Amino acid sequence: MSISIGIHDLSFATTEFVLPHTALAEYNGTEIGKYHVGIGQQSMSVPAADEDIVTMAATAARPIIERNGKSRIRTVVFATESSIDQAKAGGVYVHSLLGLESACRVVELKQACYGATAALQFAIGLVRRDPAQQVLVIASDVSKYELDSPGEATQGAAAVAMLVGADPALLRIEEPSGLFTADVMDFWRPNYLTTALVDGQESINAYLQAVEGAWKDYAEQDGRSLEEFAAFVYHQPFTKMAYKAHRHLLNFNGYDTDKDAIEGALGQTTAYNNVIGNSYTASVYLGLAALLDQADDLTGRSIGFLSYGSGSVAEFFSGTVVAGYRERLRTEANQEAIARRKSVDYATYRELHEYTLPSDGGDHATPVQTTGPFRLAGINDHKRIYEAR
Repeated sequence: MSISIGIHDLSFATTEFVLPHTALAEYNGTEIGKYHVGIGQQSMSVPAADEDIVTMAATAARPIIERNGKSRIRTVVFATESSIDQAKAGGVYVHSLLGLESACRVVELKQACYGATAALQFAIGLVRRDPAQQVLVIASDVSKYELDSPGEATQGAAAVAMLVGADPALLRIEEPSGLFTADVMDFWRPNYLTTALVDGQESINAYLQAVEGAWKDYAEQDGRSLEEFAAFVYHQPFTKMAYKAHRHLLNFNGYDTDKDAIEGALGQTTAYNNVIGNSYTASVYLGLAALLDQADDLTGRSIGFLSYGSGSVAEFFSGTVVAGYRERLRTEANQEAIARRKSVDYATYRELHEYTLPSDGGDHATPVQTTGPFRLAGINDHKRIYEAR
């Protein structure tokens, strides 16, 4: 007998601060329509000096532990492309902050923005092997580009935590998956750089190529037809990219690209990303959260997912919304996570962007700027020191 496995719970967190795109446009003299309409972004989350991928991840995951307990969590998979250590998984810090059981494996996954989907699929495999266990999947990233660069307006930061298990309360993940990989230098960050390098047009082309490849493989694996999906959730480096991707998918399959139909298929997936900005690995699952929080009853309806990570790897898969899912949503908390951010002016944002942690191995405290449950307290002997409030 087949086992129903998928997302049992979902929660997200973002940063203490936010920069409205109006402030960025005023600084650089750009017409605001280039941001609000051209890339579909209203604002971007900006990390405080004492928060990072670990503090966001722990903040996102804590409500899941409070609701579901921790005794069945035997694995934590932490997906990020903003890793803070070349050896130690960021999830180990989260494991400690959340007080998870010692009988638990913790690993970190990396493949650009695709990493969280790999984590989700790996988690499903673990649960299929042992349906009594649950897997905590966390996607946490800070998107950072050079100041005054073309990518600056697409920055953002967030973490999404998902509890994966049997008999899920939110979304059942289905087989098959459509897969695609190509060696493309559209976006990358060498170890010696703190900001990413990106070839904007090449990245768009690579994304669209990946959409074709992943869908082609999905169709060959006897996946669902396009007509069967109630909505589509895409990776959103900027929200208008989701529209480009879906239009391309429709064209590739010979469908009409009616504007209203496209809006109906994915418009509700962009509400969180367009005010948070690009959150890399967390982006697709912020889209899922936005859809579930806003849509009319989706019980029994199928959702298509296209997860893309530059470099490049993509996957198309589907999920079916479970009966009773609305009782498990965190709509109010999700909206509060966004509303609580403090707006900063461009000068303050620039200071935060240029802030770096000392690397001399000394004892350095970080400024107290956050008000959330976890913070990066400082650096001592090359060790990050975290504290729970």
